[in-house]
Amino acid sequence: MNPRSSINFLLLWFLSGITCFAQPSPVKNQSEMDIPHLRKQGTATQLIVDDKPFLMLAGELGNNTSTNLDYLNLAWPKIVDTKLNSVLAAVSWAQIEPEEGKFDFRVLDGVIDGARQNNLRLALLWFGSWKNGHSTYAPNWVKKDYKRFSRVKNIDGGSIEVLTPFSNENRDADARAFAALMKHVKEVDGQKHTVIMVQVENEIFGRDRSALATKAFQEQVPGTLMNYLKKHKEILIPELRAVWENAGFKTSGTWEEVFGKSVAADEIFMAWHFSSYVGRIAGMGKAEYPIPLFINSWGWAFPKEGQNTNGAPMSDVFDIWKAGAPQIDIICPDIYDADFAKSCELYTRSGNPLLIPETRGFPPNNLGVRVLYAFGRHDAIGFSPMGIERPAIPDPYLVSAYEVIKQLAPMISAHQGDGTMTGVLIGANDKAQTVKVGDYTLEVSYIQPRVQPPAPKPEPPFPNAAAIIIQTGPEEFYAAGTGVTVKFMPNLPGPPNVGLATVEEGVFEDGKWVPGRLLAGDDTGDNSLILPRLFEDPDHPSLFGPSQRDIQRVTLYRYE
Repeated sequence: MNPRSSINFLLLWFLSGITCFAQPSPVKNQSEMDIPHLRKQGTATQLIVDDKPFLMLAGELGNNTSTNLDYLNLAWPKIVDTKLNSVLAAVSWAQIEPEEGKFDFRVLDGVIDGARQNNLRLALLWFGSWKNGHSTYAPNWVKKDYKRFSRVKNIDGGSIEVLTPFSNENRDADARAFAALMKHVKEVDGQKHTVIMVQVENEIFGRDRSALATKAFQEQVPGTLMNYLKKHKEILIPELRAVWENAGFKTSGTWEEVFGKSVAADEIFMAWHFSSYVGRIAGMGKAEYPIPLFINSWGWAFPKEGQNTNGAPMSDVFDIWKAGAPQIDIICPDIYDADFAKSCELYTRSGNPLLIPETRGFPPNNLGVRVLYAFGRHDAIGFSPMGIERPAIPDPYLVSAYEVIKQLAPMISAHQGDGTMTGVLIGANDKAQTVKVGDYTLEVSYIQPRVQPPAPKPEPPFPNAAAIIIQTGPEEFYAAGTGVTVKFMPNLPGPPNVGLATVEEGVFEDGKWVPGRLLAGDDTGDNSLILPRLFEDPDHPSLFGPSQRDIQRVTLYRYE
């Protein structure tokens, strides 16, 4: 090395040292990087993907659609036509670990690649120990070795083909497989973030009467659970607190001593053991790749008489699941009930974010009104109808609503959790609803259709109506919906009456508002915002009607 080269080398080395000391840049681990994660904004929780809030306009594939790539490839065009931005796809334990300790991720890699090619994100559904309360997706080497991998027993002592949550062998085998799955997802997707969330197990429930379960039921309630209950006593879910209170608020004892001799004691007991089992699996998975994890509850958002929901992550045992599985970020309802609004309300208690991984459009609520209400009223993270690839043509209500939410997504994300956004869901026989949005109280009424729905007539006679409404300035609102009128009343001092200054319909294109018609007269009625309904023109399957632009912008004024 010649002298000049030596001097240059030393100078570069010296300057690089100064740079390192002046601007330290510690290496971040994967959990600190921009992998998908949850973030609080006011009272809302947002899913952050690539450093931006992401609203999941999703659909769940049939249970076995993602087990064969040729079959799945036939579904991708229909999925794209439904205007989704994400898909929920199952991953079968039996398929990825056909032999113990030997993993095969070829099909999963094809699913991830297919999603990327179609510009979609993925939420994976881990069908491990349980799916719909059964163990049909466990590998054959688990199913056949019933002595090592214990089963649930019924009240008569007979075996049920369901893995018991009281077996460490069952739990640890599942956990090892789930950890391998999460490790692989990180390896193939840790930089691209196609996979944004993972569901751990599916629709768990059932009372085990095995010797292992009977012994555990006769033991003391674990100190971890009792400490959680004592710490959160004043803010527990009311149904759980009432059970504990009726048994005397005991701080130790057996399950029946602490929670009484009742069905509730069985439910709480199984919820603890299911959640502890799932918590171990989730913890091992997050140690490999800490993206958000969720669990779903059986298709009843709230228990009904005669239904066995023992152990399921139902809304009345939120606290048990939080204590047993703190690694789970979201407890989700599969909503097939007609009372959609009540279901959403129950699953947003205690700060639980709303993510709906399964639903269908049953009368009187079509999928479109469910979408608008979930994102508007409850700051939903995502919405996903079940069996999205099955209908012959995409659901027009869903497509139309997803297109609107997609246009409004930046505005929705900016206003989540700050009290300036709401959603309404209202039936034909309901009284007008009043909701506070920012500086105004809104009176929202149902519009009776002028044209009867096509036969057969739905029951009740007319479908429910819905809207999403956002205050974006002191006297400015944006609204989208179907079948409602909206009147504005002020909450701040000043003239008591509110008028509509400007009403225009339009769309957002590349984030910019593009106005269409300027509305007044018949299209605004008695100083009200009117969001027309589908059945004004039943031959055109659009949520908002063929002559209507999707969204309305309104400015207000005050007068005496």
